[in-house]
Formats: sequence, C-alpha cells, structure tokens
Amino acid sequence: MNKAVILIIDDEPQIRKLLKIALESNDYRVGQATTGKEGLIMAVNHPPDLILLDLGLPDISGHEILKELKAWYNKPVIILSVQKSEADIVQALDNGADDYLTKPFRTGELLARIRSSIKRSTQGNIEKPLHFDNLEIDLAARTVKKESQIVKLTTTEYNLISLLAKNEGRVLTHQYILHEVWGVGFQHETQYLRVFIAQLRKKLEDNPNNPQHIITESGVGYRLY
Repeated sequence: MNKAVILIIDDEPQIRKLLKIALESNDYRVGQATTGKEGLIMAVNHPPDLILLDLGLPDISGHEILKELKAWYNKPVIILSVQKSEADIVQALDNGADDYLTKPFRTGELLARIRSSIKRSTQGNIEKPLHFDNLEIDLAARTVKKESQIVKLTTTEYNLISLLAKNEGRVLTHQYILHEVWGVGFQHETQYLRVFIAQLRKKLEDNPNNPQHIITESGVGYRLY
C-alpha cells in the first residue's frame, strides 16, 4: 500500500476530482485545499510528501505560495497550471518547483512525474551508481559508463551530467545549470550550455540528434531520464 500523502492546492473542482480519483486509484492519500491560505495552513499542520500547486488561485499568487513553502518545506512541489509562458515556467522552477505541467495534462505523465519526484526526495545521500538504460553514473567514484565502458569526460562535462543525474527527471533551468556549473555571472551565457550539452550527447547518446536521456525542455532547460 502506498502511504505517500499528496496535497492538492487548486480552486477548480473538476481538476481536484480528476486528481483525487487518479491518485487514490494508485494508492496515494490525498488532501485538498481550494485557496492558497488554506493550502499553506494544511501544509504546515500536516506536511505532505508532495504538493500539487496551481498558480492561478483566487486569494494568493501561486508564485508567492511557492516562495513561502520553499522557505521551510523540503519535499517536492509540482506546478499544475494553465499558464504556459516560458517566463512563468522559469520563474516557478527558479523559485524551487520540482516540476511543471500545463493543463490539460496526461494523467499517466503526471503520475510518472510524481513517482520520480518522491523517489528523488527520499533517496537521501546518493551512494549507489545511477542507471539510465545503458548509462551508469557513479557519483562517488566520479565515473560515467556507457555499455559498461568508461566515457572520458572533461571536468565541466562531468559536473554538468552529475548535476542532471542528481536531479533525475527534474527539469533544471538554463540559469540554474549555468550558476551551479560555471558560477556567479554566467547565468545568461546559454551558448556555453548548448555547446556542452551537444558534446555530452555525442559521447552518451546512441543518436545525438534524437536524444533519449538528455532531454531539452524548449526555452526552459534540460532534464535527464
């Protein structure tokens, strides 16, 4: 029995009903809030394992709620919103959202994102090598293997792939990756990132022109599957 608790913060009755049915049929326990204030109170009193948050709430902006949550809440928050502009997506991810799906969404995809987010949040310190089909990334040994053969990577290439691996399934924004890998002052040097992503794909993907692991989220960033 899946005992994970998921809190839905959304003012649309039909969306809440759809989510409740889908989640409970997959053995999740579900809490529901119709306003931002109610959602924050519920999250504080009974912290869930994951929060599904709408940005367009009637009382408080979802972006503001996300900022308040991330000041203390260290579990995943997935945004579900009709707002699909790159600016909204990037803002939410930079404010700490673990993922972002636009409405309408596919239930199967949402459940996969939920499983990935919960798995990532409960892993703790990563000790065992991470596997992505024919790829193995060993963060302790700082090695990357393809088909059991070590792939030679530059320091920057390794730092980039390890950052993506530690956030398996999570979309990381261009600005976040550039800050983490290159440092302060490089957040807008997206050409650096494109060059190194292309190099990694040549070394790690079977078909760099049709990547199966290092996935582009157009205008937003990258994720590793």
